[in-house]
Order: sequence, then C-alpha cells, then structure tokens
Amino acid sequence: MTVTARETPPGECPQCWQHAHDRSIHRKLKPREDCPQCVDHMVNGCPYLVPKKSSRWW
Repeated sequence: MTVTARETPPGECPQCWQHAHDRSIHRKLKPREDCPQCVDHMVNGCPYLVPKKSSRWW
C-alpha cells in the first residue's frame, strides 16, 4: 500500500509534515531506532520558514 503525501498546508514545515504523514519514510528503521532527520529537526529546529496564509476574517 502506497501512501501519497498530501500537499503541505500553509505554515507547516514540509519535512515535518511529510515525516508525520508518510509512514513509508520510517518503515526502514529498526524498532526503537530514531529517524536521523527527525532528530536533527528536534535539536536544530525547522530550517524552513513557511509563510501562513493571511487571515481574512474581517
């Protein structure tokens, strides 16, 4: 079963979004093994600055 990654919503980091919603990325890891890209994100933060859509509530 292949999971198609959805488009990253505004204001979200593309890597964080994909790693959270595409199970195939972490499938190759052993039990209790950390994903190096996720660990790097947790330590160094997200390298992407994604602008949010402007709010038009008024």
